[in-house]
Amino acid sequence: MMARVVRRSISAAFMVSERSWAPPALSSSFSSSSPNGCSWCFGSKTDLHLRFYSAVAAAEEVAGGLRGMTLNGRLRSEWDLLGAKEYLEYRRSLYGEITHKALLVDAVGTLLVPSQPMAQIYRQFGEKYGVQFSEDEILKRYRWAYEQPWGRSRLRYVDDGRPFWQFIVASSTGCSDSQYFEELYQYYTTDKAWHLCDPDAEKVFEAVREAGVKVAVVSNFDTRLRPLLRALKCDHWFDAVAVSAEVAAEKPNPTIFIRACELLGVKPEDAVHVGDDRRNDIWGARDAGCDAWLWGSDVHSFKEVAERIGVRL
Repeated sequence: MMARVVRRSISAAFMVSERSWAPPALSSSFSSSSPNGCSWCFGSKTDLHLRFYSAVAAAEEVAGGLRGMTLNGRLRSEWDLLGAKEYLEYRRSLYGEITHKALLVDAVGTLLVPSQPMAQIYRQFGEKYGVQFSEDEILKRYRWAYEQPWGRSRLRYVDDGRPFWQFIVASSTGCSDSQYFEELYQYYTTDKAWHLCDPDAEKVFEAVREAGVKVAVVSNFDTRLRPLLRALKCDHWFDAVAVSAEVAAEKPNPTIFIRACELLGVKPEDAVHVGDDRRNDIWGARDAGCDAWLWGSDVHSFKEVAERIGVRL
């Protein structure tokens, strides 16, 4: 019964979007917000593609109250599966078996993760410099510092990102010793500090590229990202790297996604972005006109990503 309600929501929302949709102007900054809290500035797309996104946003509003009345997110799961299946069929009807020409991948949290908890490393390295905060306190202070406004440009990662990270380390630990900072900073440029999330990533990216799909990393990071990818021996997996410190735009600003597509020579509507942050990765990519899948929810492995694109492994 609930599935029928959600299907009606999709149909109703799609009809509303067909009546009311008008193309917004292309912009590298955020446009007016849609009813579900996202802002949309798509760029060039087919009307059908745009209406699909508008329909999903409206249908989510209709179904939102129903989700809250179900146990353990049963309706949410049914809604997600239904939406994913219908959208996949829609993409294939337009583009054929291979549904996207490019795959954009977030770095931290999707492609790679820290080998050890940040607070543990901050405390471990800081012991000889007099850091006395517990790991819980360091984590709490880190989160506070990370959310603070940063400069007029709001760009945290400019060039090597040192000023920003010096602020973060000092705020998190109470220690402003320059040698302590340098030890931490250099540590996070090594392969010891990170590991890849998916052991099958190399095989999958190779198959995806052999199928003609281009691949890029899109990350809010400083200029250490490229040497880090080399240290992890995965830099050759990608056709391009779009890092915020070089693009001068951070996710969710659509500029960084558009730049990644330019580097790959594809249109945003032909690309799908995969990332673990709903705001930065999903909303940001959709603002740019890309498709987007949430890592850990929509997809759980790069093999699953490849299969959804239509690449057989």
